[in-house]
Amino acid sequence: MRKMMLCVFIFLSVMLLTTLCLAKEGTKMIENIKWLGHDTFFIKGQKSVITDPFKIMGDYKADVILITHEHYDHCVPEDVKKVQKKDSIIVTTADCAKKLSGEIKIVKPGDKITVHGIEVEVVPAYNTNKKFHPKDTGWVGFIFKVDGKRIYIAGDTDYIPEMKTFKDVDIALLPVSGTYVMTADEAVKAALDIKPKVAIPMHYGAIVGSEDDAKRFADALKGKVEVIILKQEK
Repeated sequence: MRKMMLCVFIFLSVMLLTTLCLAKEGTKMIENIKWLGHDTFFIKGQKSVITDPFKIMGDYKADVILITHEHYDHCVPEDVKKVQKKDSIIVTTADCAKKLSGEIKIVKPGDKITVHGIEVEVVPAYNTNKKFHPKDTGWVGFIFKVDGKRIYIAGDTDYIPEMKTFKDVDIALLPVSGTYVMTADEAVKAALDIKPKVAIPMHYGAIVGSEDDAKRFADALKGKVEVIILKQEK
């Protein structure tokens, strides 16, 4: 009996230690990522990257500016100017580029480019069961590499078949609010297909959705994919 109890104790201790180590690894992985609300993330590494700048309040100058599509809450010329430096490079779609100034790289799904040393893969982003983001617009998400970590920013998308093809994603930034994008339940399916080391919910709290959507997403992935819900920074 004592031997059995000792084995159980050792097993539980190993499981607890593994869980703590994984949590520590996940926290370390995202320590240079700030969520500024909606789909806006600021990532500081060998170069700084910002995604879909929207309602920018603080000082977040970026080397690379990634913009997924031309909707008013993603492609905002006034906010882009706030984060631009003299040598910033904007990577975006053709329709969004028409609204902006500076050095711009126009991309479409399937493209791969390197800007300021940041490798960027351009992937599709579209709706499958609603009409807000049609596939034929050519709007995008990005998989980009900062300090050796591959980060996927989904953009405004539903759960789409292409997600099964995304390889070696370390961090996935996924919309969870529904209405214009996938729901929390659909985002769970996306995370299971993509298999990131860490998933971070987004696209809630600004236009539609709430932290409840983020929590539902996290709860459904317990024991499958580590989810970290970031606090919004200004």
